[in-house]
Amino acid sequence: MTQDPQSQKVFIVDDDDAVRDSLDLLLDTMGYATESFASGVEFLDACDADWQGCVLLDVRMPKMNGLQVQKRLHRKCPNLRVVMITGHGDITMAVQAMKAGAMDFVEKPFDEESLLESIENALSDLDRATQQQETHLAACEGLERLTPREREVLDQLVIGHPNKVIAFELDCSPRTVEIHRARIMEKMSARSLPHLVRLALAAGVDPT
Repeated sequence: MTQDPQSQKVFIVDDDDAVRDSLDLLLDTMGYATESFASGVEFLDACDADWQGCVLLDVRMPKMNGLQVQKRLHRKCPNLRVVMITGHGDITMAVQAMKAGAMDFVEKPFDEESLLESIENALSDLDRATQQQETHLAACEGLERLTPREREVLDQLVIGHPNKVIAFELDCSPRTVEIHRARIMEKMSARSLPHLVRLALAAGVDPT
């Protein structure tokens, strides 16, 4: 596994006691923290917006099926990734779930390797999204520290203009541009010009 299972949580939502118990045992053996729910209603009642992890969600359950749970879950807990659990004849519903944002679906009886791979892929996607959000927030904070003149220089750098062109466009000396550029790099915590451009784009800078 590429993930550290101890840092992740897997929520099991299935009305079948035997399925919940077997999944809980398997995932516990692999080092994952788990929490089980006997219905979609029970899960949604307990779900908190701060929860992060993967949800193994049965397609067919009484009162509220997996698709209905997924729809509400997307709004209530955006940091959870869904892997659908399907039985015989549920493939159509599973495909609908994936179109609605589910990461994958696994069929009963489970193939352990495929199941664990689906969970790992879901958690990896969550990690990527979290990292992107952290990068975005840090870049926005750096952007707010820039002076109006530094922001003008940054816009020119993102366009791809060299120092001499920036100096001409902003009616200043190339040396002044170099000083501004160094300050921008420091405030944005950029390691290089390409890194600075990536951070600026992540913060929403689009001078074009």
